[in-house]
Amino acid sequence: MRGRGKREAVLCAVAAAMVLLGGCGGQTPVSQSPPAQQQPARGGQAAPGAGTGAESGQGGAQETGGAAEKSAPQRISVPSLNLSSTLVPLGRKKDGTMETPADPAKAGWYTPGPAPGEKGPAVIAGHVTWNGKPGVFHRLSSLKAGDTIEVARTDGKSSKFTVSRIAQYPKNKFPTIEVYKNIDHAGLRLITCGGQYDASQHYYPDNLVVFANLAGAE
Repeated sequence: MRGRGKREAVLCAVAAAMVLLGGCGGQTPVSQSPPAQQQPARGGQAAPGAGTGAESGQGGAQETGGAAEKSAPQRISVPSLNLSSTLVPLGRKKDGTMETPADPAKAGWYTPGPAPGEKGPAVIAGHVTWNGKPGVFHRLSSLKAGDTIEVARTDGKSSKFTVSRIAQYPKNKFPTIEVYKNIDHAGLRLITCGGQYDASQHYYPDNLVVFANLAGAE
């Protein structure tokens, strides 16, 4: 569907039972979603052999004693981007797609998945632009491997993640399993839209995904 008015509602949603296109605040079809059977796993549900290579947790969770206990996240900070945002909870709509933050200046945590710091791929999503203005994840594509992401938690602690890689995928060929598969460590996925914006359709053709591994908790 087209955006209402000329809104560039560009948040990349996560999650639909049949890999449906998710709406952006109910306005723009902008993202692919993992099928129900491939939801980000809760802590302790990693599949045998899942998570290898850069995503295996080597140099990440294993060096710091593994994943942290569950605690809801409150704020995300990315020092290299001078980015700091409180986190709003994102659930699932009736059509299976993820809810989206009403405020484009705030990122959201997908609550059916793991909390950041728990074992599994936690998901935080945010807008890249809105009404022609930068959204909270406008500069996400500038991240580089080795950059730090910090997530403050309700237990007063902070989980630190190290970026392992950044990837961009066409929405019509989104690699659901690669992004949302069960992993044997605490991982983080930051998701927004990417590619060349189509003003006539109010649509971004791609998803940008930042992959990160737990580096420590304080």
